[in-house]
Amino acid sequence: MIAGMDMLGAWVQGWAVSRAAPPPVDEPDGHRVDVGLPGHRVRYLLRTPSTVARRARTVDAPGTWLKTCGARSAVLAGLTAEWVVGETEYLMSFDGGFPPVEVPAPYAVAVTGDGPVWQVVVTSDGAPAARGWVAVASGVAVFDRIVTEPEHRRRGLGRVVMHRLGAAAGARSSVLLASTAGRGLYGALGWRVLSDVVPAHVPEGAA
Repeated sequence: MIAGMDMLGAWVQGWAVSRAAPPPVDEPDGHRVDVGLPGHRVRYLLRTPSTVARRARTVDAPGTWLKTCGARSAVLAGLTAEWVVGETEYLMSFDGGFPPVEVPAPYAVAVTGDGPVWQVVVTSDGAPAARGWVAVASGVAVFDRIVTEPEHRRRGLGRVVMHRLGAAAGARSSVLLASTAGRGLYGALGWRVLSDVVPAHVPEGAA
């Protein structure tokens, strides 16, 4: 098992692999990814809220993102008016294998990729119903972009995707960043919360 803040490093490595982004750069207070996309130029992952105030005043160019582990109130206290704060997310981990899950009729599952990234797509009559990605970085399976289409929810497809991704990756330790809605699904599957993560960004055109 990897310690919680080391899991942050594993997650950002796997996220960069999954998204075909440049490799993360270690920073004294966390990690930086030079994403280079419109609206998402650079991303900082901070281990604690203790450096938020300094970062918020020195890396506030439009298109900059901060994701900070820690209490929401502590993160908000360090931000300036330029920053737009999103809903709290959750860094979650899982150790061990995933129990088998039956694929409900009439769905079909396809797994593509041969490492370090795999994609799972669940289809109904050829149309995507659920999907997700997993990337392995430093021996940790990093789950990413797990989505079930609204008309196919509450049918166990999220569990199917998670099982197939875990089986493809074959790692004993796993990590992901969950939304509030996703936290319930993953918690029911045995995942545990390592830390709250508070996202904030400076929108393009804000300067």
